[in-house]
Amino acid sequence: MSRDEAPTPNEGPSTGATASVDLAAFIDEVTGGPADGVEERLGEGFVRLDVAEAERRQAIHDVRWVEDALIELLRNARDAHARSIYIATTKNGDERSLVVVDDGSGIPEDMQELVFEARVTSKLETMSQDEWGVHGRGMALYSIRERSDRSAVVWSRPGLGTSLAADFDVATIPERADQSSWPTLVSAGKGEEGDTLRGPRNLIRTCCAFALTQPFGPKVYIGSPSHIVATLRHAAKATHREAELIFETDYDRLPIAQQLLAAPDAATLAERSTKIGLPLSERTAHRVLSGAIRPVRSVMERLKHSSSPRSSEGVDLLRDRRHFKLSEADTLELKSRLLSALDPIAERYFLRVLESPTVRQTPGALHVTYRISLDEEG
Repeated sequence: MSRDEAPTPNEGPSTGATASVDLAAFIDEVTGGPADGVEERLGEGFVRLDVAEAERRQAIHDVRWVEDALIELLRNARDAHARSIYIATTKNGDERSLVVVDDGSGIPEDMQELVFEARVTSKLETMSQDEWGVHGRGMALYSIRERSDRSAVVWSRPGLGTSLAADFDVATIPERADQSSWPTLVSAGKGEEGDTLRGPRNLIRTCCAFALTQPFGPKVYIGSPSHIVATLRHAAKATHREAELIFETDYDRLPIAQQLLAAPDAATLAERSTKIGLPLSERTAHRVLSGAIRPVRSVMERLKHSSSPRSSEGVDLLRDRRHFKLSEADTLELKSRLLSALDPIAERYFLRVLESPTVRQTPGALHVTYRISLDEEG
């Protein structure tokens, strides 16, 4: 270029912004894909995100609390035509574990990893919308996997139900502070619509809120793994007798609840429970089989029971007010007999009775308390 040919402003060297765009385009071309989750740079600070980055951001929005993950798992089980959903939950330090067992349609083995990928759904023509938004986008399990430390289909077969587990670091994905309190059910007043819940918005209330919107099912149960095992066995007894399943050896051909009912001894029950994501020690399995660990009621049964009026107004003139008081000698004899009755059973389950039982009287009842030494399992 000669001295007389001065460059025009448009012919000058590239600006920093243009150089940055050119560099990003060069990186995209060399790596075969967009950089930093960007599909296209539109200028003026605007970009078009690539699909993967948009999905990741949607996952963060959908699951901000552990309770958000639980409601997605409940909706999934409902849409799989489950009649009953069982939530086993434990917490160890900062790790919250959820295991959701249902008796729905199940997931084929070759789909059990694919269901965690984005946009994978079985609801091609049955997308639904409920109190928690649109369901059927194929994003629920993807969001849970993106936000959890571990998530997997532990066991499932078509027509036999599903067990799905997810672990969350509550230091990263928080949960509500009070996880032990149950909500109360407040009946709708005159001119109002629907009952409402009051209480901390924890995992229990999430289950209750979901069940409250499903008056025709499914039933929802929540408890520790050992209580859920007891509840599943109890549910199976409604349709099968243990004797009918005692010779079953191929457990994988049975629905989940029947697998646990078919276990002939504590060792088998512990092994089978662990395989479906509900880990039990053999000792805790003994307690389930003996009835020491009782099944839990559905959340709606417990909610309605705890929210029912405790007493009626006024004085009941027909109530029998007679009462008795045990003499000291009879109380000592009763304690001795009770201790003798418990000793062989306690020995069978490796328990140790720490002291003589206490006997307390209230109107219409005798309350007996044993202090025993046992592990913390279950």
